[in-house]
Amino acid sequence: MSISRRTARPLRALCVAAASAALALGAAGTALACDISEFSAEAKCVDGNGVIVVTDKDASGAPAVVTVFLENNGADVKRIGTPRSVKGTARGATVSFTEDWQPNAEYRVRVKAGGKLVDEDIEPNLRTPSAACASATPSAPASPAKPGTPEQSATATPSAPATSAAPSTPAARTPVPVPSQSSTAPAGTTVDNAPSPAAGDSHLAETGTSSRTPLIAGIAVALVVVGGGAVFYGLRRRGTGSAR
Repeated sequence: MSISRRTARPLRALCVAAASAALALGAAGTALACDISEFSAEAKCVDGNGVIVVTDKDASGAPAVVTVFLENNGADVKRIGTPRSVKGTARGATVSFTEDWQPNAEYRVRVKAGGKLVDEDIEPNLRTPSAACASATPSAPASPAKPGTPEQSATATPSAPATSAAPSTPAARTPVPVPSQSSTAPAGTTVDNAPSPAAGDSHLAETGTSSRTPLIAGIAVALVVVGGGAVFYGLRRRGTGSAR
């Protein structure tokens, strides 16, 4: 039975639409399919502790189970912790394994995801950095203030008292200068080592009194004695004359 030209045109358009839809669904299925290339692993240090971080960038969000093994010469030495589950995102979802890894150590990371879509290792195996994690140094607590010893308390400088409590000092009065004896002694004379006059005898310095006062007084006494003797001798002589 032949198909008329009028019927063939709609049929042809339907076939083209079906083929296009099939291609689009195939492309979408390929894009949403889970693949091992969407997983990566890295050895890090967090607060001075080693961790192994696995990142899942599966945009389909298929559940995945990640297991990490320590390797030595191509053989598993031990499993690190327990398997962890993760759901990937386009930006990347992470899962961490606490491990005090050593420098240049090798780890095998196994991924199972999407049922039977993925069941293989991340290639190549994870190799840790050549330097170990530096231990985080906690901040030192402030040491409590030690109480002062008795010796320190005794030698501590007391605070200065208020100026209002200080007694009035006589130093505020200007002392009366006493003239030096050497300034009044004439040149060529020897000044006796006589003690300085007391504060109450300061008027002697003002009248010119010096260490020659005893000498002058001695001469005056001698003159008085000589004068008295002369008077006595004269009176006696006069009496003798009148008796004759």
